[in-house]
Amino acid sequence: MGSITRSFANNIGSSGTLVASAVTNATVEDVTSFSSAASPATLVLISTQTASSSATISFTSGLDSTYDEYIFKFINIHPATSNTIFQFNFSTDGGSNYNVTKTTTFFRARHREDDSATALAYNTSEDLAQSTGFQTILFDSGNDNDDNNSGEMCLYNPSSTTYVKHFIGRVSNTNITPQAGDNYFAGYANTTSAVNAVQFKMSSGNIDDGIIKLYGVKKS
Repeated sequence: MGSITRSFANNIGSSGTLVASAVTNATVEDVTSFSSAASPATLVLISTQTASSSATISFTSGLDSTYDEYIFKFINIHPATSNTIFQFNFSTDGGSNYNVTKTTTFFRARHREDDSATALAYNTSEDLAQSTGFQTILFDSGNDNDDNNSGEMCLYNPSSTTYVKHFIGRVSNTNITPQAGDNYFAGYANTTSAVNAVQFKMSSGNIDDGIIKLYGVKKS
């Protein structure tokens, strides 16, 4: 019994809890589940911004070397103006200028409510080729009372001073036809300077309502 007690004691850390190596398939072979156990959260909420007739929504803090990947979540983005474009740009100077050179790609699937038309197509008018302009997230956005747009964009290693900065996104929207749109965009910010701010806006009119959340993805 003494050897068993000593073996058990060796698996107790300084805080009085079992060390991770003490719990294995062999040591808990008769346990079928841990109902109260929870794995660490992968996403860490950094900040939340809520639009209210906002000309722009800018994230000028929180993008740094803490995480290798950041995710923006778009929730019920509602434009004040019909037939407008939801778009974004990057900054390397903390938000003084949003004019980073980008090369991008854009395509979407769409389906009308009355089932009169469907399509899956590349949209050359929404991509950029070494341009400092704002990149389209979605277009033809409607502003009926129930219209809104939701999705996400991932930005990878924005603090790197060695590599260009890749991003990829997907957004579901209701537009002016009316129809469902499934929008895909991707590309890279062609700069080796750290990207430290991002701005979102409509091509015309304000962001009437909606939430944008910024998350960091925990490093493995």
